[in-house]
Order: sequence, then C-alpha cells, then structure tokens
Amino acid sequence: MSREPGQWTADNETRPAPAPLDRVQSLVNTIDIEIGQDRLTRPEDARPWLIGRGLLGADAPLTDADLGHLRAVREALRALLVQNAGGPPPARGDVEVLSGVAASGCTRAVIDDNGDVELRPVGESLVERLGELLVVIRDAQRDGSWARLKACANDDCRWAFYDQSRNRGGSWCDMAVCGNRLKNRDFRARHRAAQ
Repeated sequence: MSREPGQWTADNETRPAPAPLDRVQSLVNTIDIEIGQDRLTRPEDARPWLIGRGLLGADAPLTDADLGHLRAVREALRALLVQNAGGPPPARGDVEVLSGVAASGCTRAVIDDNGDVELRPVGESLVERLGELLVVIRDAQRDGSWARLKACANDDCRWAFYDQSRNRGGSWCDMAVCGNRLKNRDFRARHRAAQ
C-alpha cells in the first residue's frame, strides 16, 4: 500500500541540520526504528524520495539490490553519528561500506554564475550519486557542523538529530521522550541493584 505524503515520520523533522547536511540526516532518518517504518524497503516508496533529494536520476533504475545497498550505507552513516554522540567508533564493516561508496562515486566541479564552486555527482544511478553525500560530510567536518549531527543515545531510537545546544552536549533526539525513558530506566536499574 502506498502512503500519502506526510505519513513518514521524517517528513516533519523537529531538529533539522542545516543544508546540505540535512541530506545526510534525512537519509539516516528514512527508518523509524521504534515503529519499524522504513522508507527504503520498497522501490515505489523510495524512488520519489531519492529523486527529490538528488540521489537518483529521474530515469535511473532502482532495484531491490540498490535499496539493500542504500540501507547498508544508511546504517554505516548512523554508526558515524553514534560516534558523534560519544559512542564507539564505527565498526570496520561500516567503514568498508562507506569506502565502497567513495570508490564507486564520481564528482565533477561546477562553477555557478556567482563563481561558487560545487562538487556534483556524475551519473544518474544511486551508486554514482551517493558519493555526493561524502562530500557533504567532508565539508561539514571542515566547518564544524558535522560534530553536531548525532544519533540519539536511546538504542531503541537512534534517530539522527542536529544538536543545537550551546555546549554541544545533546544526547537524545527529544529529552522529553528518549531522555526521560533512559533516565527512568537507569533509575529503576539502580533501585533494583540497591535492594
């Protein structure tokens, strides 16, 4: 069954990253782990989203294998965001997935009418265009915004959020929801251990 626009959790992001870093955030948030809603499960759900974000050419094919690869890329990016939130470094397999993206993509420098230089993907396929996200990450690492894009510390959530706190110490996508859940869970565990 196709969903109407606005029925995907990530369509109403409450803590968006600045553009173009929001493209990485929106890819990571194509799955709502808590409710099991995954925008990248079926080509008919994924195609319009991918085209709208410039990750797929309008006439490019999209296969189940492409979506499987994209889900692996998404989880490798999430591992980087977990690290940004103070978690462990990404596993070797995650780095290998992203290294494969780097090896498969190709970008070309383009100069606009204002003289600004951009790197744009060469090609229409998903594999060819994913490399552009690595350029976005590299630029964000250089300007300092990358460290603010994090994955929620709640293992049951792992939603990507942009930490706008002054001290860059945010740990949860939503303090009122995930923050309270984890604090209550920790409290109950300490209380049980004390008994």
